[in-house]
Amino acid sequence: MAKLPVVSGKEAVKAFEKDNWKVIRKAKSRHIIMKKEGMTTTLSIPEHRVLDRGLLRALIRDAYISVERFNKLLVKS
Repeated sequence: MAKLPVVSGKEAVKAFEKDNWKVIRKAKSRHIIMKKEGMTTTLSIPEHRVLDRGLLRALIRDAYISVERFNKLLVKS
């Protein structure tokens, strides 16, 4: 099992964008809302300096990707 990295909200948004997720709006509560074509799921990513690992794992699961794939998307940054 791959290890979850420690990332900020902005780094997570960049990684998800590489997996074809699009920023649809920025909420007043400092959350970035993302949507992907053909998916009913939306991702709400807070603009924190460090995302909690439980939240990051939930976002990765909601995006239907593996932790390994997410780590590869981060490396491409």
